[in-house]
Amino acid sequence: MAEKIKNFIREEDGIGTVEMILILVVLIGIVILFRDNLTKIVKNIFEKITKQSNTV
Repeated sequence: MAEKIKNFIREEDGIGTVEMILILVVLIGIVILFRDNLTKIVKNIFEKITKQSNTV
């Protein structure tokens, strides 16, 4: 029984809460840094979609 408890404590499978929070913070930081560029890219993509959908 003690061996099973030790194995359970040592087990490191899966993503922990701290790792998920760090990943989210990094992604949010990247979005904030490149907000203007991302806005331009998305606008260009939607303009192309609108133009091409009118030709069909």
